Amino acid sequence: MEPIKEGASGAAVEDIQERLGSLGYTIDAPERDEKTFGRSTATAVARFRLDHGLTLGDAVDAATWSALVDESYQLGDRTLYLRLPNFHGRDVRQLQERLNILGFSCGEVDGFYGAHTEAAVKLFQESVGTLADGMAFPDTFDAIERLKHVWGGKPANGPHPTGDMGFARAANVLETFRISVTADDPISRNVAGRVFNLAHATSDACGLELIDSVDAAGADTQAVILLSSAEHPLEEAPSMGAVVLDDTDTLPRRLRTALQGAREVPPVVRIDLPVGKDAGDGTFTISDAQTFAVLLLDAICAAFDGLTL
Repeated sequence: MEPIKEGASGAAVEDIQERLGSLGYTIDAPERDEKTFGRSTATAVARFRLDHGLTLGDAVDAATWSALVDESYQLGDRTLYLRLPNFHGRDVRQLQERLNILGFSCGEVDGFYGAHTEAAVKLFQESVGTLADGMAFPDTFDAIERLKHVWGGKPANGPHPTGDMGFARAANVLETFRISVTADDPISRNVAGRVFNLAHATSDACGLELIDSVDAAGADTQAVILLSSAEHPLEEAPSMGAVVLDDTDTLPRRLRTALQGAREVPPVVRIDLPVGKDAGDGTFTISDAQTFAVLLLDAICAAFDGLTL
């Protein structure tokens, strides 16, 4: 494209001014009223180019225009999904920042909707009980917006510690909350039983209970955790929020996000245990079950610590 520079006027200049204005760059009112590329518009362009690592100058060339369009997108302006070339822009960066804070790592916040970002979107969608297809539609944006009280004002690249759960803090969580744990298959029932035993060994006043099914939760139950080692196809929309027991560092944050994003009362969240297809042939041992139980109880206590339901 031919550079648009000082002295130009018309619809293209008006578009440039509107985009710069929406990004916080100041342009004098007479120039905006007359749609003319004057000195204040040139100054705003120069500052934009400097702020975004472009070559120095005060004209809008092809690279500047592309960057200006990218920066004008706000999360929710368009549907985002994995494609080549990747979607890129401010809205993608906002999505990555918020998912990272919520515990669904997109990797480095680079503004490109690549494979890591798609994977994070799928995990988030599953955690809030929507179709986990990796396509960021309005329902995904709405779910993220409902969690603004979680991600608002926090740095996207961390750290976002959940804190090491000491014995006293873990006991306090277990005594404060009425949490029900259930499971839907023999392997996960074994793990659930071990979680129950560990919890009650931590505190005699433990409020965590073991139930036969989600429907068996009592009237005073504040949250239900369903453990599962069964496969749940990604193309099927889950009936509840779900997280996977994989990255133990982010598991408490992901579980907390799923609880806060749930629409059921009490909230119900499924935790998928990565036991593999051959677990029933004896490859899943008692030691594995105990390890999972320890990790899960730690994550549950960390997720509920300070949580308001």
